[in-house]
Order: sequence, then C-alpha cells, then structure tokens
Amino acid sequence: MKKKLFTRLAGISRLPHQHLRRKGMRFSLGQLAQYILDLVALGLVFVLSYYIRFDFGTSPDTARFISNMPLQLPFVILLQWACMLLFRTYRRMWRFTSLIDLPPFFAAFLASGGLLSLLRAMVPRLFGSKSVFFLPYSIVLLTSVLGLAAVLALRIARRMTFEWRARRRVSLASGGRKASRIVLLGAGAAGVMVAREMKNRADSDQKVIGFLDDDPVKQGTLIAGIPVMGPIRAIHELAARNAVDEAIITLANAPRHKIARVIRQCRRAGVPSRIIPALYEIVNGHVAVGAIREVDIVDLLGRDVVTLEADSIRSFVRGRRVLVTGAGGSIGSELVRQVARFGPARLCMLDQCEWALYEINREMVAQATGVPLRPVIADITNTERMEAVFAQERPEVVIHAAAYKHVPMMEANVREAVVNNIGGTLMTARLAGLHKANVFVMVSTDKAVNPTSVMGTTKRVAELVVQQQAGIFPSTRYVSVRFGNVLGSSGSVIPLFREQIKRGGPVTVTHPDMRRYFMTIPEASSLVLQSAALGNGGEIFVLDMGTPVKIDQLAREMIRLSGLQPDIDIPIRYTGLRPGEKMFEELSTREESVDKTKHPKIFVGKIAKPDMPTLEKGLKVLQDAVAANDEAAMRNALSALVPEATLSSAG
Repeated sequence: MKKKLFTRLAGISRLPHQHLRRKGMRFSLGQLAQYILDLVALGLVFVLSYYIRFDFGTSPDTARFISNMPLQLPFVILLQWACMLLFRTYRRMWRFTSLIDLPPFFAAFLASGGLLSLLRAMVPRLFGSKSVFFLPYSIVLLTSVLGLAAVLALRIARRMTFEWRARRRVSLASGGRKASRIVLLGAGAAGVMVAREMKNRADSDQKVIGFLDDDPVKQGTLIAGIPVMGPIRAIHELAARNAVDEAIITLANAPRHKIARVIRQCRRAGVPSRIIPALYEIVNGHVAVGAIREVDIVDLLGRDVVTLEADSIRSFVRGRRVLVTGAGGSIGSELVRQVARFGPARLCMLDQCEWALYEINREMVAQATGVPLRPVIADITNTERMEAVFAQERPEVVIHAAAYKHVPMMEANVREAVVNNIGGTLMTARLAGLHKANVFVMVSTDKAVNPTSVMGTTKRVAELVVQQQAGIFPSTRYVSVRFGNVLGSSGSVIPLFREQIKRGGPVTVTHPDMRRYFMTIPEASSLVLQSAALGNGGEIFVLDMGTPVKIDQLAREMIRLSGLQPDIDIPIRYTGLRPGEKMFEELSTREESVDKTKHPKIFVGKIAKPDMPTLEKGLKVLQDAVAANDEAAMRNALSALVPEATLSSAG
C-alpha cells in the first residue's frame, strides 16, 4: 500500500507532460491554465485566511504570524495542489462539473488539511512554537474550507460561462426565436430528472416554465428551482394563461389509465404532448431528453408494467443453451432480447426469414450483451435440417414462437397452416424431448378457443400436440401459453392503421362492435418466460388480457394522435368480417376454467387432457389429407380433432 502511494505521488510530476503527449498542445494549454488558476486561488485563500484569523491586522500577534506567511505559502498551496492531483480532480471537465464530481475534491482538501494538522502538531516539539513553520490550527481549517470553496467556484463559473456561450450560440442560430415553453406533467423523481436534464443542456431551445402534479403537498412549492403550478387538470388554464408550447408527461410509474387520462386532457387543452420512456426503459435512473418520444397508441391502450419474478426466470435460463424459433418475428425477437438479459450460456435464434433473422442478430450484436449468439436459418417443417440443428445446438430451453398467424391468409392457405403450425410444432416438440431439453414452451393464441378459423384450429391442435409430447417425454417440461393480440406486432391492425392514416384514409374497420384483447409485445414476452418458469409440464397457461378494446375506438384514437379528426379529416370505412374472423375473442371455453398461479397475471387452464389414441388417429387422417393436398379433407380432419371448431367446408 505504501509503495503504491509513493508510486502515485511520483507520477504526479509527470502528469502534465503525459497530458501534453496524449492530448496535444491545445488541451495541455487549457490544463496548464487550470493549474495556474487553482494555484493563484489557493494562494489568495491562504493570505485571506491569515487576515481573517488576525482581524485584518488589528490583533496584537498579527505582525509575528503574518511575517511567517510568505515562507509558509508555497509549501501549503503546493501540498493542497498535490492532493488535488493525487485524487484525480483534474480528470473532470470543468464544463460538466456536477454534484457527482464533489467527493474527490472533499477528499483532497481533507487529506491536505490532515497533513497540515499533523505538521502543526509536530512543529512545536521539534522547532518550538516561534518557528517559521508554526501554522495555527485555525489557519489550517480556514485555508482548507476556503480553498475547497474557491476551486469549486472556479469550476462552477467555468460551467456557467460555457452554458451562457452555448445558449447565445443557439439564440443566434435561431435568429432570436423564443425558446419553447414546456410544462412537465408529474413532479416525481422522473420529472425532476427531465427538468434538470433540460436545464443543464446549454444547447437546448426549450424552457421549463413549471410542473403540474396532483399531489397537493407539492403544489405551490419549488422543485429543482421550478414551481409546481397546480394539479394536472389545470393544464387548460395554464396553457391559456402562459402560452404553453408543449407538455411532457413524466409519470414514469403511473397506471396506464392515468396516462391515458392525462393525454386526453392535453388534447382537450390543445397542447401537444410527448412522454418519457416507461419505468422499465429508464436506464440507471437517468432520463435522456433525446429519449422523450411522441405519445403512441400503446400509451393510451397499453397496460401497466408487468412485475416479474426475475429470480425464477433466471434460474431456468441462466447458464443454459436456449433456442428461440420464429426469432425474427415480433414476439420471437422480443423473447430473444429478454432471454439475453438473464445470461444464457448460448442463444440460438432460428427463423426461415433471412432478413428478419439478420435484423435481430445485428441488434443483439450491437448490444454487446456478452451472450454467445447463433443465428440459424431453418424451416421448422424440414425434418433433416431441424434434427441437425438440435444435434448441434443441444438446447436445454426451447421457446417455440414460429407460426403462421394471419387469419384470412391461412383461410386461403390451409395446407401451409397445417404443415407449419401443427407439423412444425410436432417436429420441434418431439426433438426437444429426444434431445432431453429441460423446458419446451409454445406460444399459443386466444384464437385457439372455440376456433372459427383455420389458424385458430391449427393452434388448438398444436396445444394438443404439446400435451401429447409431455406424456411421451416426462423429463421435459412442456407448456403452452395462450394470449391475445399484441400492440404493434407485424400482424396487428396498428401498422395497417398507421399506413392508412399516412395515406389520408380511409381507415378500414371490419365492424363497429368488434373487440379484441391487447397487450404490449414486451409484456407478452415477459409473461411467456414467467409461465415457463412456473410450469411443471403439460399445462396450458392463460394470460390475464385485461379488458377487451373496441377496434373502432383504437382506430379513432390513432387518428386523433396524428393531429386529425376521425370522420372529418380521415374517414372510417366498415368492411365486414373476413373469413375466419370472430366478433369477440375468448381465452377459455365454457367447459374450461382457470386456476390462479402465484403470478397475478398468469392463470393455468383446467383443460381436459386429450385422448391419446384419438389424437394420434386424427393426426394420421390429417397427415393423409395433407399428402393428398385435399383442402376439404384437411378442414374435416381439423374439425374432427377440435369438435368445438366451426370451420367452413371450403376456403
């Protein structure tokens, strides 16, 4: 320890020259100026400390003590400066000095004050109290406290000068245009972070004029120097009185229904609104101004952030080889992102779409998670290829998200729906058992309940197949997870509505009373992983989808979010139900029921196990129909396997 300390002290004298070589003359001159200013400030503070201590020359002992000051001054200020170098205070840039930079400065002056106090205690014993090196304790205290204040004041002044110049440049560049007047809705921790970020950005052309918050304790106070001007419902009066240009919603952990209400209040007040990321998106407690985004339909119709039992998910993912099929899709790619957070030994991403797989692989490589990645292009219905993948990857966790999901498209392509959704699931589930995977999870759908479509029926048969494999391979835990639509997925109506609004309409809705369950892609993916951690094998888990949403309402909200009026700027046209579609989706049949699990948003379906001989016989009939490419026979075979299904006899 002693050797290391002397090594660091010895390196101090070389530090400026190292900077000269490493940073170039321009930087070294700035560094030199900083050294000189600090030394001058410390010298002035030392002199001032003497005069304060001795009443500016009126004390009887003034002459004797002050006569020693010129000899003591070089030693004291050089010791303080050396401590500042030792504690690396010069590695901080003046223009960005903040509270987080203070501890090294305190440590440097505490250390120099301690050394000077030690010297003060030793000098009388060695040289007597009249020695030129005798330094009163009061001077030690004053020069330490005032010296710390002086060097910090220099840095604060530098930062203020830098910010003033930057604001002046912005003002000149904007032609003297006034800064946008911003009101922050929510004066919690996230709101304060946003306010400070905006205040500290010298290049910002935005000015925060105040907070609005529903907490009566905060109203009328100043937070981060900004007034809390009333409750959020006062946005209308505030906008009229203060010419508000924009509102930023900073309610990071508020329930979604409250955020939706705030968005509508802003809309009624005629104030454009943006929103900060959700709480789980905020990294290290810092909200970057660049991350503030436009309000999206997810903010209006989305659900509250899911609380996960991360330890249970980590226990079955960490250190294991994981395979995700359909890894390039909306759900599959989000599953890849979330699995990577829990530290698998290897993550195999499988998809038959080259471009989709390239995109998620590129994203994961850019994130540099440290997880070994393996992108695999493969068709889940190709026996030889899938056997080779399982033999090479030896996955311990298999998450099966690959499927054809578009209802009308599958009505026109029955054979592909059967081959991919049933045959591909059977292939993947069987190989998982043969290669002794610990867990197999299939992503299912609410359309598997009382299906009226080929897609829904094939997914219900896929659930039966997974239960079948659970009986054949008891060492592998097989589970299915059933949920509804996800907001913003490639197959949802939201991308379609966005495109139609962009074109100027009309927005096409099948029926004014059609309702669907919705959840966000991250929520659905999180709950799939949580279900996998809960499952013992053979279960069909049903996710809590909340309250169904009218598609007509969704379309109208999206039009309003675009700054337009439904039926005025953008017409809405009702097209009628398409083949295979239902007015309402269900998560369980009347014959089925669900039991609670230890997670509030996951239920386990009490669904009768399939009769295995009947299932095997039905699958054989279906296989023969596929081989004969007989669509009518395929529909009949599907109806026999799922008696509650109501399928048309022809596509």
